[in-house]
Amino acid sequence: MSDIIHLLPDSVANQIAAGEVIQRPASVIKELVENAIDAEAQEIHVLVTDAGKTCIQVIDDGKGMSETDARLSFERHATSKIREAADLFALHTMGFRGEALASIAAVAEVELKTRLADEQLGTRLVIAGSKVESQEAISCAKGCNFSVKNLFFNVPARRKFLKANSTELSNILAEFERIALVHPDVAFYLYSNDAELFNLPVMPLRQRIMAIFGKKLNQQLLSVGVETSMIKITGFVAKPETARKKGSHQYFFVNGRYMRHPYFHKAVMEAYEQLIPAGEQISYFIYFEVDPANIDVNIHPTKTEIKFENEQAIWQILSAAVKESLGKFSAIPQIDFDTEDMPDIPAYEQHRPIEPPTVHYNSDFNPFKSSASSAYAGGGNYSRPKPAEWEGLYAGLERSSKLNDDAPTNEPPADSWDAPSTTEAVASAASIPSAVSSLSAASAVTSVSLYSGESSVEKGAQHLQFKGRFILTSVKSGLMLIDQHRAHVCVLFERYMSQIRQKQGMSQGVLFPEIVQFPASEATVLESLSDDLSAVGFEVTSLGGGSYAINGIPSGIEGLNPVELLQSMVHTAMEKGSDVKEEVQTLLALTLANAAAIAYGQVLSNEEMAGLVDDLFACPSPNYTPDGRTVLATIKEEEIEKLFAR
Repeated sequence: MSDIIHLLPDSVANQIAAGEVIQRPASVIKELVENAIDAEAQEIHVLVTDAGKTCIQVIDDGKGMSETDARLSFERHATSKIREAADLFALHTMGFRGEALASIAAVAEVELKTRLADEQLGTRLVIAGSKVESQEAISCAKGCNFSVKNLFFNVPARRKFLKANSTELSNILAEFERIALVHPDVAFYLYSNDAELFNLPVMPLRQRIMAIFGKKLNQQLLSVGVETSMIKITGFVAKPETARKKGSHQYFFVNGRYMRHPYFHKAVMEAYEQLIPAGEQISYFIYFEVDPANIDVNIHPTKTEIKFENEQAIWQILSAAVKESLGKFSAIPQIDFDTEDMPDIPAYEQHRPIEPPTVHYNSDFNPFKSSASSAYAGGGNYSRPKPAEWEGLYAGLERSSKLNDDAPTNEPPADSWDAPSTTEAVASAASIPSAVSSLSAASAVTSVSLYSGESSVEKGAQHLQFKGRFILTSVKSGLMLIDQHRAHVCVLFERYMSQIRQKQGMSQGVLFPEIVQFPASEATVLESLSDDLSAVGFEVTSLGGGSYAINGIPSGIEGLNPVELLQSMVHTAMEKGSDVKEEVQTLLALTLANAAAIAYGQVLSNEEMAGLVDDLFACPSPNYTPDGRTVLATIKEEEIEKLFAR
């Protein structure tokens, strides 16, 4: 039998290594910029064309390389940063494995121009697919100038799976921001298709954070600082009132390296317990300095997951530091004892007899007296209102009384259904948003088959609202319960999708435009959504510098916060990472529908409930929301009869 094991060619081995290190254009920028920082560059320029698919150029003013070093730098496992295995546990640089340049050269066309500071001539090296095409001496600036073109040109399958330009550019910006946040002593500049996205000169850390994410963040940050024999922690955390469900900026850095660490994230959030609503997040920028011998940074190809030797102890130090910061800056609610209404607590005297406190009360107070002179609430006058005075409050609100007029005579008592009081019903009915009022006001529901085909709504059925959340209606097979919010989500989702496809969304102009600020990574996503946002009725104008004016909003969402709604849609698109146009449109329509749908607790009239049920069963899939949540359920008649078997 012949031997079957053989060594892989270097070109294939390099492509395999490249698959671990170089996943997308952002990976190339990360590796090249980190190398520039290790070369002690003070100024780094990054230029990308077509989100890095066509060209990536990184220019630095660092040490540069000699002719020999330039050639050796593209060999596998070639590095200037480690000499022996022990160096892996004493790392003070960003890159160290010696695979970055070899991996990039294996899947792209690379040109390098480099020169040492004390040399008159530099070196130009051209490599494509791991093959050296040319090497010559040239005149160039000190430092390194890398040009990476046609990424994955020789790996079509990898290039095919690259996302849209907006998505890839967002990933590039995310990597760029992480590096810029940890090196405020280095100037960074980023250009996309010749347009400047970042201009970050050398500045203090707090100013660097504001330059990236907006000046508004300055009022939200609290300083964090603690130093022990084990670790030094510095940075900033946001105030509790800035918490939100999506879009928080959360960064951990250790020894100048970005990392993800869910365990330490829980330590930060634990400090905010009882201060922010459940499920919401806060922004933080936290920097760790530890002995390199106590961490392992080589447990993941991207070097973003780092293992600590004393994680539990660091968890406690971190949580305590954040709590101290919140308390120091009065971010935690405190009891104020400096008030005039505080009781006078006498000092304790050893020989003074103890006396019980005296209670003062008004012996003339009688709450059952009906005369206008009766004492009330500590001496005030109280008189019962005359019936004729409050009857006028209900003038013109006949629609709410129709609930009682239409109810069958054998209906159970109101309290058995947790029905709201008359006053509550009037107040709630008056506050029903226009989105609900636009529902068809059919007085009875015709027979409509369910998506499952098992039941149908009976003709002339009356609807009952339970707990301000469910609509109860009679069907042929029993009793149907419909979640009113989710039902409305289904209806609105189909409406918004139709508007996007037909580009016929109605826009409602605002009297005073709302201004919203987006960091560069989010602004690129917003730009990619601009056509679809316009289709549903948003009118958003760029003011430059990441600022946008909201001049119009979709008709029917009056009362909602347009800034928060726009931010939510952008953050959802970033989290889902959708690239297909249809998926992006679905995300927008669903986010808008969830925000605009009637809330739980909203009281509806029978006509409004009937219209909502009508519109629900006109949807293609009435049983489930577009994101898979159950909309309705049926209790069969046989199950109800079993409850009364005795």
